[in-house]
Amino acid sequence: MAEILLTSVINKSIEIAGNLLIQEGTHLYWLKEDIDWIQREMRHIRSYVDNAKTKEAGGDSRVKNLLKDIQQLAGDVEDLLDEFLPKIQQSNKFICFLKTVSLADEFAMEIEKIKRRVIDIDRIRTTYNIIDTDNNNDDCVLWDRRRLFLHADETEVIGLDDDFNMLQAKLLDQDLHYGVVSIVGMPGLGKTTLAKKLYRLVRDQFECSGLVYVSQQPRAGEILLGIAKEVGLTEKKRKENLEDNLRSLLKIKRYVIVLDDIWDVEIWDDLKLVLPECDSKVGSRIIITSRNSNVGRYIGGEFSLHALQALESEKSFELFTKKIFNFDDNINWANASPDLVNIGRSIVGRCGGIPLAIVVTAGMLRARERTEHAWNRVLESMGHKVQDGCAKVLALSYNDLPIASRSCFLYFGLYPEDHEIRAFDLTNMWIAEKLIVVNSGNRREAEDLAEDVLNDLVSRNLIQLAKRTYNGRISSCRIHDLLHSLCLDLAKESNFFHTAHDAFGDPGNVARLRRITFYYDNVMDEFFRSNPKLEKLRVLFCFTKNPSIFSHLAHFDFKLLHTLVVVVPRYLKENVTIPSKFGNMTYLRYLRLEGDIFGKLPNSIVKLTRLETIDIDRHGFIQLPSGVWKSKQLRHLCTDYGQASNNCFSISPFYPNMYSLLPNNLQTLMWIPDKFFEPRLLHRLINLRKLGIRGVSDSTVKILSTFSPVPKVLEVLKLMFSSDPSEQINLSSYPNIVKLHLCVDRTMALKSEAFPPNLVKLTLVYFMVDRYLLAVLKTLPKLRKLKMAACRYNEKKMDLSGEANGYSFPQLEVLHIHYPKGLSEVTCTDDVSMLKLKELLLTGVDSSISLSGRLKKPSI
Repeated sequence: MAEILLTSVINKSIEIAGNLLIQEGTHLYWLKEDIDWIQREMRHIRSYVDNAKTKEAGGDSRVKNLLKDIQQLAGDVEDLLDEFLPKIQQSNKFICFLKTVSLADEFAMEIEKIKRRVIDIDRIRTTYNIIDTDNNNDDCVLWDRRRLFLHADETEVIGLDDDFNMLQAKLLDQDLHYGVVSIVGMPGLGKTTLAKKLYRLVRDQFECSGLVYVSQQPRAGEILLGIAKEVGLTEKKRKENLEDNLRSLLKIKRYVIVLDDIWDVEIWDDLKLVLPECDSKVGSRIIITSRNSNVGRYIGGEFSLHALQALESEKSFELFTKKIFNFDDNINWANASPDLVNIGRSIVGRCGGIPLAIVVTAGMLRARERTEHAWNRVLESMGHKVQDGCAKVLALSYNDLPIASRSCFLYFGLYPEDHEIRAFDLTNMWIAEKLIVVNSGNRREAEDLAEDVLNDLVSRNLIQLAKRTYNGRISSCRIHDLLHSLCLDLAKESNFFHTAHDAFGDPGNVARLRRITFYYDNVMDEFFRSNPKLEKLRVLFCFTKNPSIFSHLAHFDFKLLHTLVVVVPRYLKENVTIPSKFGNMTYLRYLRLEGDIFGKLPNSIVKLTRLETIDIDRHGFIQLPSGVWKSKQLRHLCTDYGQASNNCFSISPFYPNMYSLLPNNLQTLMWIPDKFFEPRLLHRLINLRKLGIRGVSDSTVKILSTFSPVPKVLEVLKLMFSSDPSEQINLSSYPNIVKLHLCVDRTMALKSEAFPPNLVKLTLVYFMVDRYLLAVLKTLPKLRKLKMAACRYNEKKMDLSGEANGYSFPQLEVLHIHYPKGLSEVTCTDDVSMLKLKELLLTGVDSSISLSGRLKKPSI
């Protein structure tokens, strides 16, 4: 796992090299040669480590020890860079010459020590004849087992009946686009089992058929030879000219071929040169299974995809029952005690609906007595036992990730199980930690790359999509419990992070902790009491109910801490308050405080000049000091919209303010009080993408309605009115605003007939909704999601039909109506309006509210 630390070192050396370029002419500039050496040497070592890992997996202790030495080396280099980079960034042409020379000499001496350690590691490797690469790796054993499984008779598809029926219908559809069916999903869902069942049912309807395993490291020649044998190509033709003879045969035959476990598109590019077009008039078909949705999309197009999901609880228990009593039909749950049945259900619940986990668990239980004591023992320890049973299957997906993406995947383990994680948080934390770095130093490019990494993890089915944004991007996601356990195991092995339970032990290892997450208060309190020094810590996550959490943190010197996340539940009996001292966190880049947290961030936060993200959850009540603007790197500032005042927005000639920020940096500003909003804000902050204003007055309405030129990149605008404005708001000149949120303190009419022309999502809270407002909303050409919360409907009936024989809501897909007042009927009477509506949600409604017209269709 040293490759993760090595990647971090490479990323940080890239950043330092960029900083040194602007030091040309100073003594520091000459350190660039040493930085370049680090970057170059670490790249070579990383490639070496990635190669040697297969030998380590085979159980060679010598290789394991060598990799441990490399991991410690990488950690020490990262520590050196983390301490050196801030000094480089602080250096400028006014720095004392003697201080510059001292800094450069000190760093050069440390690099010499690193070079000697690299030489010594190579000496150990050669002296003790450590052979660290081997083609006969342990994964091959797993692949051979998969080949055996592919041709085994068992084709159990319990819980997959609906999937099977849909796939069968699609496979036999004469108009199937491209003739490809792609079964995709996370490891262990039963993709191969389903493909085998489907193949065996339909193969007699084709002239020839084949079932072949592709694997993670495929060879096109072996796969084509396997297909040739399966479809009946003679041995002579297989030896003479395999590719041409196979293509000639398949061109005149109606075939069905299963390609099981395709990992990437490159192997398909080779195979398709031999396989004829399967959507020809002949009607041939190809069935593929893959963990990566993008592979299926590439081969067969979007329509080919069939994504498997985890089993529901009853289907899970049915599969479990089948596997438990597989060898004795005379024994079933009727012979078992009710307590044993309940324990069985608890065990199945721990498997999270993953067939592989259920089968592994059932296999463990078959070897034990059917007693409550024996099964309870399994239940108590099954987390690691099931993980061990599924480890090779799951770990293959992790090892297939690009090295730079592995640490991003492990980051999901910092959150508790089943936690919904915002994409905004993940991508900004990855960047803050330098897990995502671009050579140009362009932050926007880094954000795009981080989004690409997250999309790739979702496409590989390692991460589950929870919500999408108004424009189709990932809003939030989750990780399955099995993969969450994999994250914990891999992170502990690599020292990437530790949980509270595994952080205790050797004081030396504790002192080297880089990241730690706490899910439970009692362990957290004990850990902080036992470990007064955590100088290497980079990331701290606290999910806690402890009201004194910040008092704990104030006693530590977190000199290298990059990321701090504190999450407390809402409605605690005792308030969580922030003390006047916040601890030494000079290098903090990402701060998120979520839940019922009260108080004011202390003035010591003004020292945090590297802060990139300050994210205060809306349920807290936290004030920021004016010195927050000293951080020239600030890109996202999200504060509580309920604050009556916030000193950080005050304009003073004695303190920096938001207008002192570099114009290219700030992207998110939530929520600025109305009295501090000025036209120059939009003129100066040219990259502002999200803006929220609270207490909106007539003057702000006028500024927004007449402002010119309009901000080019502003995408999200949220306005909270404190009173009924006399001015009519006009946002028609904002072509890039795609999300608009309007809220008032009390019910009032919305004085606007001019919305942004490209609006995609609109939220209205506490407004009066009448026919005149609806007439405007119906004509918005790109509106896809409309949410109306606690709005009043004086006309009682809301008619969503087209106006004057026209159509309404041409692109609307989602309509949410929450806690309506005075509404008795929602109707749409014509056949040309809301043709794309997919979801109509009414919550907090009176049971007498009726839906009429097209809205009564069951598809809505």
